[in-house]
Amino acid sequence: MASNAIDQTRRMLSLVTYLRERPGAHVGDVARAFGITPDELISDLDVLPLCGTSFRGGDLLDIDTDGDRIWWHNPDDVAAPLRLAADEATALLVAARAVSTLPGLRESDRLALLRATAKLETAAGEAAGASSRLSVTFESEGGVFADVDRAISERRRLWIRYYSPARDELTEREIDPIRLVSVGHTYVEAWCRRSEARRTFRLDRVAEIKILDEPSAPPEVELRDLSEGLVQPAAEDPEVVVEVGPGGRWVAEYYPHDSADELPDGGLRITLRTPDPASLRRLALRLGGDGRIVSPTQLADSARQAAREALDAYERDYERHDRQEQGR
Repeated sequence: MASNAIDQTRRMLSLVTYLRERPGAHVGDVARAFGITPDELISDLDVLPLCGTSFRGGDLLDIDTDGDRIWWHNPDDVAAPLRLAADEATALLVAARAVSTLPGLRESDRLALLRATAKLETAAGEAAGASSRLSVTFESEGGVFADVDRAISERRRLWIRYYSPARDELTEREIDPIRLVSVGHTYVEAWCRRSEARRTFRLDRVAEIKILDEPSAPPEVELRDLSEGLVQPAAEDPEVVVEVGPGGRWVAEYYPHDSADELPDGGLRITLRTPDPASLRRLALRLGGDGRIVSPTQLADSARQAAREALDAYERDYERHDRQEQGR
């Protein structure tokens, strides 16, 4: 079952207690205990060493793994009673109040956060006064994140207006969200009702979002391991062949591919797969004289047509500018 961001946070908090009581625990045993895959556990373990009892970077959790066993080297150091400095208490209170205002936050989580904030204010005493004069406003992506997180937890469908840079257009879609993932940017992996396929949407490209009354019912899909990157073509995806010159060899480094064969001129013949071949038209335009799409033929023709239209538009703009200059 996919987990949302709040569920992951709860799991990681429980993981700290679990590991403290089981030094040298096996990765497989811990993953099974928490109902996650070993790769998901390793991902959590990559985050835990960035956590600790001080905002200044001290007393961080010294946790590492050799891939088989997990070792926590300083459990006693972080078990001491927490004492917050005034600036730490202020930062924590401001962050807590900001999170409690997020749209889409589950009410039980909001109430629990407010109770914890009240206790912290009491413990902080005078230090809490400064925090009441500060506030944080989330950017729009924060609201999208909260709506997606809520839709996942409540198993509800989403309607979105989404910008696709490959087509340079806004589209309207209904999606059944599966999980939130972070790979450089934050994405929602979902079942897209428009394409009837699994798709990944970047949150900062969502122009508008609504939580629908319809239940979310994505088909059973195997969650992909995204540790190697977000773009992972499937074997059934259409095959595309691209030839690039020496100046376009970067394509083989940027795009996952099946093969990259050397050409006599120092270029490459690259075979790759993509669920959306039309998205590679932009790549062809970017390459210019450094590359071309060889197959499928329909895509190659479409790329040539797009290049001609772009050139015609450029020439019309140049002629219009030239006439304006002559008229002055």
